[in-house]
Amino acid sequence: MSDDASGSTPDSASSAELVLVSVPIGNLGDMTPRAREALAAADLVLCEDSRVTRRLLTALGIAARLQPLHDHNEAREVEGLLARLAAGECLALVSDAGTPLLSDPGFRLVRAAIAAGVRVTAMPGANAALMALTLSGLPPHPYVFLGFLPPRAAARRAAFADVRRWEAAGLAATLIWHEAPHRLAEALDDAAAVLGAREAAVARELTKHFEEVRRGPLPGLAAHYAAHAARGEITLVVAGALPQAPLAEDLDALLQAALAETSLKEAVARVAAATGRPRREVYARALRASQARRGEE
Repeated sequence: MSDDASGSTPDSASSAELVLVSVPIGNLGDMTPRAREALAAADLVLCEDSRVTRRLLTALGIAARLQPLHDHNEAREVEGLLARLAAGECLALVSDAGTPLLSDPGFRLVRAAIAAGVRVTAMPGANAALMALTLSGLPPHPYVFLGFLPPRAAARRAAFADVRRWEAAGLAATLIWHEAPHRLAEALDDAAAVLGAREAAVARELTKHFEEVRRGPLPGLAAHYAAHAARGEITLVVAGALPQAPLAEDLDALLQAALAETSLKEAVARVAAATGRPRREVYARALRASQARRGEE
């Protein structure tokens, strides 16, 4: 049995486990029965902000011991938490909203628990990024979730420029970010400046009373939110780059490879289908390539 397998299935005599519990992103009705049971059964609930989690547990009628675990203390808390797990305790980990670890603390603890052979499991539930993706009207897969955008304009534009470089190297995926409402208009404007007038969607207050999904090109969304300040939790979904037409040299290389394997007609059909270029254009280049091959012979 591999180390990973033994880490996920410990001795049945031990009750020690780390449970990642997804909580609602706004609507309390999205709390699953299994998630409730996991929080009620835990010896300790680890949370970003104890005030936020205490309100949630009170609303659910759950009494539990809480301990903060956030970016500023996670590294130094891991050793003590592993000791509790080694002693047989069950620890639950929640974020303020949604699914733990996704743009939230907990990754160090999870890695350490896995390395220590502790059982790590999860209670699935609400996730703002995936909900925004499904409501965006943009291709649902493949997608890339990139967490929160940098707060400063220069770093934000650099992040969008990184995406352009990844796309130039072959990335073709719908893009997802979280953003703060007071920075939304500027972020959309930066996205439009770097990524172009792509289709996008701004999802806010998901699952709540004022839920809104606004769709359109990035420049139009930027103009709207510059004039109408956004409120609430924001998720931004942006279309991936459109496929770039291959360069003439790339087209010739594809044709040369195809002509070495099949007939002129079949080579043209194959390359036209693969590149999306007009069949007439591909045929003209294939004819020249075929004549060049005969001349070399």
